Amino acid sequence: MRTLSLLSQLAFLSLLTYVSSKSSARTISLHNVLQAVSSVSSQPPLSLESSKLPPSPPFFLPRGGPRGGYASSQTPSQTSSSGSSDDETPRSDSLNEPSLSSQLDSDIDSQVSPTSSDALEDDEETTDVTDKEEFFSDNVDMKKMSNKLAPRNSVHFSRKFVHFSTGLTMAGLYQLVPKNIFIGVGTFCSVGLCTVEVLRYKKGFRWLNRIFYKCFGGVLRKHEMDGKFTGTFYYFAGVTVTAYLFPPSAAVLGIAQLAIADPTASYFGRKTKDVYWSRIEGGMGGLGRNKGILGFLGGAAMCIPFNYALLRAAVWSGPRPTTAVLLVASTLVGMAGAFADLAVPTPTLSVPKNAKVLGVKIPPFHIDDNFVVPIFTAFAVLRIFEIMALPGLKLAPKIIW
Repeated sequence: MRTLSLLSQLAFLSLLTYVSSKSSARTISLHNVLQAVSSVSSQPPLSLESSKLPPSPPFFLPRGGPRGGYASSQTPSQTSSSGSSDDETPRSDSLNEPSLSSQLDSDIDSQVSPTSSDALEDDEETTDVTDKEEFFSDNVDMKKMSNKLAPRNSVHFSRKFVHFSTGLTMAGLYQLVPKNIFIGVGTFCSVGLCTVEVLRYKKGFRWLNRIFYKCFGGVLRKHEMDGKFTGTFYYFAGVTVTAYLFPPSAAVLGIAQLAIADPTASYFGRKTKDVYWSRIEGGMGGLGRNKGILGFLGGAAMCIPFNYALLRAAVWSGPRPTTAVLLVASTLVGMAGAFADLAVPTPTLSVPKNAKVLGVKIPPFHIDDNFVVPIFTAFAVLRIFEIMALPGLKLAPKIIW
């Protein structure tokens, strides 16, 4: 009986010990919870900026980091100084939100200072002004420009094409436009071109050479940017004088020989420059210097088909000439045009540099085949028709189209 009483006492003590241990553990846990709640409630309310979620964790954890969950966003120095993560203090809102003064400064700067696009536009305008000032300055290296152009003895196909097409176009227009209008427009163009040619070598106007070089560099030659006038002025002047001095039929044939005989004779002359017997080195009294007989014959031969087509389509005032007569006349007219080109020496005869008349400096004029060929050929046409006793004629109104 005493043993049973002793066992019951031991069981009661064990139960009491167990209950007391549980209650103390619960008391400790409740104490910790209350302490955490009080610490959170004592903190200031979080702003919207500070309530943002932390950045996403890296794809992998650093070696030696905690297993499971996110890796700590603290740097090693922050971890060592703060101890455990439970004692970490929240970051100040001043680190996440800009101060009021900094916001005001940024607003003022954005309103006062120009934007990047405005700055770029200002830079572009400044560059454009600088380029314009440079373009219209007299600092023009004429020697450098002329060295980049083709020399006189080059084939220069682009120049020959422009020469050919311009001449035929003028001949065709002269058949469609009244004579007085054609001469008036030609005179205006000739005077205007002469003025520009004189000015582009004067101080204050040398920037005109940049326009010449940029627009017509593909058809200019070296000597035309080295103190001489371009062939364009002589071309318009020769066509205008021819139209003024001679009847329309003779003038049109003269302009046509300029368009065909001049470039083709030059081409055949360049291709046969190694044929010794064909070359006219010193010229005949200065005429034909540095040109060739084969070039002359080639230029004349290329004119014959065109001349024959014009004469055959013409309206004659008397009996129509036979085919043989038309072929002879076409050949003679072509030879006249080629001879006029042959007669102009290379290099051309020009006015001496700094030559003056009555104290006035003479522009650098020279004898140019673009001026000589149409005038000489138109004069030859009248003499050929007179010698062959050909009746008067009127060329077809549309010699090209």
